[in-house]
Amino acid sequence: MSEVKDYIEANKDRFLEELFGLIRIPSISSIEAHKDDMYKAAQYWKQAMLNAGVDKAEVMETKGNPVTYAEKIIDPALPTVLVYGHMDVMPVDPIELWHSKPFEPEIRDGKIYARGADDDKGQAFMHAKAFEIMNKTGKLNCNIKFMIEGEEEIGSPNLGEFCKEHKDMLKADIILVSDTGMIARDIPSITTGLRGLSFMEIELTGPNKDLHSGLFGGAVANPANVLTKIIASLTDGDGKITIPGFYDDVIEVSDEERKEMAKAPFDLEKYKKNLDIDVVDGEKGYSTNERTGIRPSLDVNGIWSGYTGEGAKTVLPSKAYAKVSMRLVPNQDNKKISELFIKHIEAIVPPTAKVKVTALHGGQGYVSPIDMPAYKAAELAYTEVYGKTPVPTRSGGSIPIISTFEEILGIKSILMGFGLEEDAIHSPNENFPLENFYKGIETIVAFYKYYHTS
Repeated sequence: MSEVKDYIEANKDRFLEELFGLIRIPSISSIEAHKDDMYKAAQYWKQAMLNAGVDKAEVMETKGNPVTYAEKIIDPALPTVLVYGHMDVMPVDPIELWHSKPFEPEIRDGKIYARGADDDKGQAFMHAKAFEIMNKTGKLNCNIKFMIEGEEEIGSPNLGEFCKEHKDMLKADIILVSDTGMIARDIPSITTGLRGLSFMEIELTGPNKDLHSGLFGGAVANPANVLTKIIASLTDGDGKITIPGFYDDVIEVSDEERKEMAKAPFDLEKYKKNLDIDVVDGEKGYSTNERTGIRPSLDVNGIWSGYTGEGAKTVLPSKAYAKVSMRLVPNQDNKKISELFIKHIEAIVPPTAKVKVTALHGGQGYVSPIDMPAYKAAELAYTEVYGKTPVPTRSGGSIPIISTFEEILGIKSILMGFGLEEDAIHSPNENFPLENFYKGIETIVAFYKYYHTS
């Protein structure tokens, strides 16, 4: 692999500057005002792939944000890898907590700080550079297709239909994804499972306008008070979710598998220190890794009502809102869970308030087999670059479209992630270690070497 390392070393500054050009585009899919930025990001990806040497690249329309598709077919008889990534990013709020401008990448302490540095611009761009290396050095031994979408952070609502419409174009033997993480910088891992997602919004209405809290407080129900009681009731003292039927489809993991999971390196004290917390919390009877890997969860992602500006304004608010995400284990159906959530909230809202519950987006969980050739190739690639056999892990996160790929395209996915827990994805000061960026490129090149011979 010395030739690959030499190529990376000779071009590493250019690689970074090209990545920074992508990061500087504020492609926030959840905010309509950034619609033009989604197209700028799609065009940037198109040009980047053409520069890397693909046969063709184009920006393709969906009912929402665009998809950039590119391919290099060297021999139809050879295996074909479909690389999936996303160009959209999360909003940057709260902006005041950033130590640098979120869309002006900075390198500090060996890390790239910017929104999208890890999730998923940095990780997806590794594949573009790995392809460039293989193409320019004559190491390309598989057909490669790229599908970079612009709606992953809002649940990929239009990519399923895109896959149905372009099923022949997207034919491949395996889907390769880098949108997950590793256990630690020196402990590589391959994600073999993802949780599903059901993302909901609750709107609670009391009086028809904001009221004076002195004149009406104690006589009219406060929607904020009511909503907080509802939210608090959704889990019990043991961390179990109280929605009737929620656990009906949860498959209990065997004691043997739990013992195998427990062998994965995990430092609980370091985990708590990194988060500046004194104790962990969650469902009783399960470890921290089990709570995020094999058990479902329910969390409030945002809650707001009344006056939240500087100083005092004594109002009894008319409305209260909450956004709630439920992470689901693979056998749970996100649509069924959304329906159960709506039914439950409607049933427990007191007559003092009116409620509207909306399912915003979601997706199914996914389990990747560890006995297929692509997994073995990924395992060998990590071992070659990191000098250690990667640990198979289940992620607490969700990539809703992965299960859809298998359903529509009939193709399994391999999740080769290089992010770290401390990368602060979705948070202020998101970052990605330079070491992981460069080693990720090297590992992806090695994957193709082993996949070709598998």
